Amino acid sequence: MAASPPKIKYVHGDQNMLEEVRELWEKLNRFHCERSEHFKQHYCGMTFEKRKSDLLKKAATGKMRVDIASDEATCRKIAYLVSTLDSAMVGEIESVYVEEPYRRMGVGGRLMQNALDWMDQNGAVEKNVEVSFGNESAWGFYGRFGFLPRKTTLKQVKSK
Repeated sequence: MAASPPKIKYVHGDQNMLEEVRELWEKLNRFHCERSEHFKQHYCGMTFEKRKSDLLKKAATGKMRVDIASDEATCRKIAYLVSTLDSAMVGEIESVYVEEPYRRMGVGGRLMQNALDWMDQNGAVEKNVEVSFGNESAWGFYGRFGFLPRKTTLKQVKSK
């Protein structure tokens, strides 16, 4: 008999909940650090404090939503999504991470749908998500929500 799927609890709030995603964000950042072919130093040098500061600056002139999913049996945080809406009503999926054992169980999809619904309810005229080079496998996930590649931004790397 197959084990029943874990019960997941979903909560959301604003920028006051950012600190609660620190541990999961750090896992996401390590993921990018390991996979970045050209900007390893950016990801490996990024700290949660710096990212949090950047997000709080965005929230100061717009709105932020933080969604967190926890396994009810263990009370452990297993996924999060941070989204913003700026003063021009442009929504952005800023950061999303789901722990490996909970992937393909609908957790990320639920977080995405909650964030997109929030953007719609708050009058978003456009919605964006940036995917780091090396994480192209995430395109399929975002594509399920209507996100398509529009352009590729190249950044110059200075020679050492």
